[in-house]
Amino acid sequence: MKVVEVASLTEYVGKELGASDWFQIDQDRINAFADATLDHQFIHVDPEQAKNTPFGTTIAHGYLTLSLLPYLQASIDGFLMPKGMKMAMNYGFDKLRFMAPVKEGKRVRAVATLLDAKEKRDGQWLLTFSFTVEIEGEDKPALIAEWLLMYFV
Repeated sequence: MKVVEVASLTEYVGKELGASDWFQIDQDRINAFADATLDHQFIHVDPEQAKNTPFGTTIAHGYLTLSLLPYLQASIDGFLMPKGMKMAMNYGFDKLRFMAPVKEGKRVRAVATLLDAKEKRDGQWLLTFSFTVEIEGEDKPALIAEWLLMYFV
């Protein structure tokens, strides 16, 4: 995390903040997500049946990949945190698209850019970030999204 003065947040608009560490999505994680969400489609949980699909293996749920964003974001060295921040809250997503499946065993990472920073009221800043989740060795990303976070300072 990069600790900055709250007044300087707008100076980072349009700037890439960095990339997260790579994270491997294995079958155990996919199965656990399937259990948590009750989404047991064969393409996620049955390696034998998934061999006969165009993917040739199981794939992670799109929402599993999305749900990793807070974890991935935490390892981005340049991700902004205002000095004195009390908390940050998920405010939602804009323009979320699942671009390519993440095959079991692949590694992903998130790349973040600050798109906007607005003070909504005293001590509350709404930040909009562009996130691209890349798949190691693949040209097409797993997902792209605009993630809105409310910072309380």
